[in-house]
Amino acid sequence: MKSVHVHRHLQDVFGEAQRPAQLVAILVFGIAVPAILATASPDLIGSVSLWRAVLALLLVLDIAAGCVANFTRGTSDFYARRPRNRRVFIAIHVHVVAVAMLLDTDLAASIAVWGYTIAAAVLVNLLAGKSSQTFAGGLLLAIGLTWISLWPGLSPFMSAVCALFMLKVLFSFAVDHYRHG
Repeated sequence: MKSVHVHRHLQDVFGEAQRPAQLVAILVFGIAVPAILATASPDLIGSVSLWRAVLALLLVLDIAAGCVANFTRGTSDFYARRPRNRRVFIAIHVHVVAVAMLLDTDLAASIAVWGYTIAAAVLVNLLAGKSSQTFAGGLLLAIGLTWISLWPGLSPFMSAVCALFMLKVLFSFAVDHYRHG
């Protein structure tokens, strides 16, 4: 299938070129996840002001869409050719903590997940170009996901957000899936 050129303002999200079906999948998943989580957790979403709920759900959309986008060749290759951009991207990802703060829930867990995810992503990123990068990313992801599932009292909403955040930053993004770095 032919790729489409991505506008330069969207290349940090989608890369320079993307297949249309992949763009659709990214957008559908990105929109579906916050919609499903909001529907499944009406008390959590309804417990804060509308602007806070909307902003939190937009951040969840970004997390979910990024999980999928970062696995595409277009996005993976874009960052493989720009290692500085990859490091900056990892450093600025505080979405999971922002979601917890906006929804007044599970802040300690989100900070712990953020810290682990960023540290593990930095380690995985340091392995760029090495055959062990994918294995290390997968191992650290598996450890983190197990830890999230065992966190006492973590709401199902934040459990899903934490898991998707970890998948996005630690494995989907930090690993060069097509070895062009």
